Amino acid sequence: MSWVVRRREDADLDVCVAVLGEVHAHSGYPHHWPDDPVRWLTPEGLTAAWVVESGGTVFGHAALCGHEVSRLYVAPGARGHGLGTRLMAVVEAEAAARGLRLVLEVKTSDTSAVALYERRGWVRRGTERQEWRVARAAPEAVEVVEVHRYEAPVGGGREVEV
Repeated sequence: MSWVVRRREDADLDVCVAVLGEVHAHSGYPHHWPDDPVRWLTPEGLTAAWVVESGGTVFGHAALCGHEVSRLYVAPGARGHGLGTRLMAVVEAEAAARGLRLVLEVKTSDTSAVALYERRGWVRRGTERQEWRVARAAPEAVEVVEVHRYEAPVGGGREVEV
């Protein structure tokens, strides 16, 4: 297959939501399904977003929000082809062009994402427990989640042909 990473367009949002639904059912990402998935994919502070596709079909997504990598996911059936790496490389290149040092947070239980970031040379800066509001529950309902905080290596991540 020939994979292409390109800027996300508004017309991509419905299929991005569909792929996100597959990811959520398979891997539990995002942790809680958002009330408005399109809005979740276009958060406040969104700098840019990309999709990876083949033959016109979208298989993954990544976003840059300020200096944070966000909304990164790949369809379960398309994993193992380096798509997460390709998306990360594009986000890292955009951040470098803007003079940004990237950061991200990831649940400690998301071992495939942790492995991707560490393969790319990202540096774990800490692990902490966070209280996340439980969606669709009483306003005071929270859940404790453990996350790793990462920072991109100086000079961005490892090079990859995209």
